[in-house]
Amino acid sequence: MLYLALSILFSSLIFVIFKLFSVYKVQTHYAIIINYLVASSVGFGFYDDTISLDTLPQKKWFWGAFALGLLFIIVFNLMAKTSQQLGVSVASVATKMSLVIPVLFGVIVYQEHLGIVKIIGILLALIAVYFASIKKKTIVTKQSLLVLPAAVFIGSGAIDMSLSYFQKEVVASDELSLFSAFVFASAAFIGLLTILTQAFKKKIKIDTKNILGGIALGIPNYFSIYFLLRALQNNTLTNATIFTINNVSIVMCSTLLGILFFKEHISQKNWIGIAIAVISIVMVAL
Repeated sequence: MLYLALSILFSSLIFVIFKLFSVYKVQTHYAIIINYLVASSVGFGFYDDTISLDTLPQKKWFWGAFALGLLFIIVFNLMAKTSQQLGVSVASVATKMSLVIPVLFGVIVYQEHLGIVKIIGILLALIAVYFASIKKKTIVTKQSLLVLPAAVFIGSGAIDMSLSYFQKEVVASDELSLFSAFVFASAAFIGLLTILTQAFKKKIKIDTKNILGGIALGIPNYFSIYFLLRALQNNTLTNATIFTINNVSIVMCSTLLGILFFKEHISQKNWIGIAIAVISIVMVAL
């Protein structure tokens, strides 16, 4: 449970840092790429064994980790576009409700047993995510825009499902830090390629704020994934339990941090969502 609590803590810190980006006018796109460079550096630094570039491509998880890095970049951009077109609350709900995908994956592939109490807890978790995340009504003027939250939902769920699979089937326990680092390095590499492509069209200006923002984001970002992988090693908790507690707790903590640090207004629906979240966590954990 300690690893899961640490993953929730670092994931919630990411929320605070993103909020500070808007306060200090940090360019998110560039900070995100630097964040991936920092996160990969932290991971490589925590890896105890010697890293050989010759043997790295021979790892069973090499190409899968590279594909996961690509998925990280794609889903982030989809989340950004969803936030811009439909609102932050829609993007948040779509991201966190994706816990359904890894939960179903655990039940179907690993035959994880879900009792009636746990099923009710997961359903309550979905309700809690919706109520805790919703900020205002969003009017969708174009039906085609509904593709965006659907893509975020599938992409976020695919990331969690992939992390679960790699941890259980492919990555050795002593290589978790190396695997996490390579996923972030792949995302950074792809992000740098996009910047280089843009450099042919317009001059890119390096801003100190973007670098500092990327550094501040990269450290908790790495540990949020690393500790989630560690939590998935827990033999007493199922995937359904871990992902439900993780996602719902992040929504709950992010909401409370918004109140504490940014004086955000919390509606009656948000408080109802937080209350339901607590109940759902207790039901799933027990």
